[in-house]
Amino acid sequence: MTTMMRAFETGATAVASTLASAAAPVEAAPVGQPAPQPAQPQPAPPHGRAIVITSGKGGVGKTTTTANLGTALAARGQRVVLVDADVGLRNLDIVLGLESRVRFHLLDVLEEKASLDEALVRDKRSDSLSLLAAAQTREKEDVVTAHMTALIEELRRRFDYVLIDCPAGIEKGFKNAVAGAQHAIIVCTPEVSAVRDADRVVGLLPNDWHPDLIVNRVRPQLVKKGKMLSVEDVNDILRLPLLGVIAEEPGVIVATNKGEPLALDPASGIGAAYRAIAAKLAGDEAPSAGSDPAVSGGGWFAKLGALLGGR
Repeated sequence: MTTMMRAFETGATAVASTLASAAAPVEAAPVGQPAPQPAQPQPAPPHGRAIVITSGKGGVGKTTTTANLGTALAARGQRVVLVDADVGLRNLDIVLGLESRVRFHLLDVLEEKASLDEALVRDKRSDSLSLLAAAQTREKEDVVTAHMTALIEELRRRFDYVLIDCPAGIEKGFKNAVAGAQHAIIVCTPEVSAVRDADRVVGLLPNDWHPDLIVNRVRPQLVKKGKMLSVEDVNDILRLPLLGVIAEEPGVIVATNKGEPLALDPASGIGAAYRAIAAKLAGDEAPSAGSDPAVSGGGWFAKLGALLGGR
């Protein structure tokens, strides 16, 4: 009995000691040691779509497409940022008419010489459109791919669409542009060399991606005379979902030189085509591939005329 009582008293003392310890306030950290830090809130998961505009071949209209597609999406009320990934040869700021407003660039942000907020340039015409310019005097090899991926992820937290203007080629610049993206739009002109390069780029994209196609600078009269590949010819090789067709038109060069995207011009057939592409990208109802003359053949000139506002 005495042994049992001693055991009970020992147990009761231990329980009381535990309760007292639980009720006591937490002591401050000893002098000279850092105080415990409260748990930091986790950043919101990225929600925006990161899309790389690519082709492989230079001069097919990637930058013009990026500017006009971004402008058209912003006009629909989407928050859009355009990222110029062509380090050393930036042009996206010129196409948007923002070259005089660029103070910091992509590498300034990646190397923590400027904040992202400092480097983002607000568009003149739309508060929901921003630009992150490329560096002019640096090399593509200066970009650390992992840092680029993290930057695109942060932009996806802030914007509905992140459009990445990819440099030509398939070297480091291409890899950096693709690294943070989730989807690709292939821009291709109706030229054998452009189609071959586009096909090569498609093969380098992640296997689970399903890129879309924009056929740019189509000249219906040359197609009709058999002197230019048709949209059907291009896609017989690439076999990609057709997002849109853009005709060759002198007004594109004029608008580019002025820094005024045609997507905002209600009288422009090219602008109407870019707005239709933006609507399709945003998920608005569009004709099925089987009913689209640009895909099925037999009436693709009429379809192109409709895309260009009846021209």
